[in-house]
Amino acid sequence: MVRLISMAVIGVVMAAILHYSAAQTAHVVGGTTGWTVPTGGAAVYTSWASGRQFVVGDTLVFNFATNNHDVVEVSKESFDACNFTSTIGNIITTGPANITVTTAGDHYYVCTIGRHCAAGQKLAISASATPGASPPPSSTAPPPPTPTNTPPSTPAPTAEVCPPEAAPGPKTNTPTSPTASPPSGSQGGDNSSSSTVFASVFVSLISLVVSSFL
Repeated sequence: MVRLISMAVIGVVMAAILHYSAAQTAHVVGGTTGWTVPTGGAAVYTSWASGRQFVVGDTLVFNFATNNHDVVEVSKESFDACNFTSTIGNIITTGPANITVTTAGDHYYVCTIGRHCAAGQKLAISASATPGASPPPSSTAPPPPTPTNTPPSTPAPTAEVCPPEAAPGPKTNTPTSPTASPPSGSQGGDNSSSSTVFASVFVSLISLVVSSFL
């Protein structure tokens, strides 16, 4: 029984050690560029840090030649102003330098030699407490955006489009031919002849009827 308990305790301790070891990562600051005055300014180290996740227990490796550069952690105010009157810890002047991240949150590192910091030899990182966790928010939150009152736009009046009027064509004077009226005498003649034929037919019919009775 005692042996089983001992084996269980050893297993838990070994698992914790493996987890702690896996959580630790050594980050070579700047990659192949190392810790120097970058030709592209501070954006070089900003871009390098943006693609990595930093966790408490990780190590930052600053590769530089001794007496040419140094490294020290400072506050955000000193980082922005490149002012080194107050530092967090001692300035490390011997390269390469290894610095272990011991707390979660934002960390700022600079070179204090000459104008190296102003030229872009400075690094800012955000570390989380455990792998996969988001780093705690910065203590100084950015101010909210100022609302702008934009007056509503008034639509421009739409001009009424009238259809184009057709231009009047040239007037043509077409001569009108006079209409010949038939002479009044011919009309009267036609009516008289029709009456005469009708009377003759009527008389013939009367004669036929009378003769049939005789």
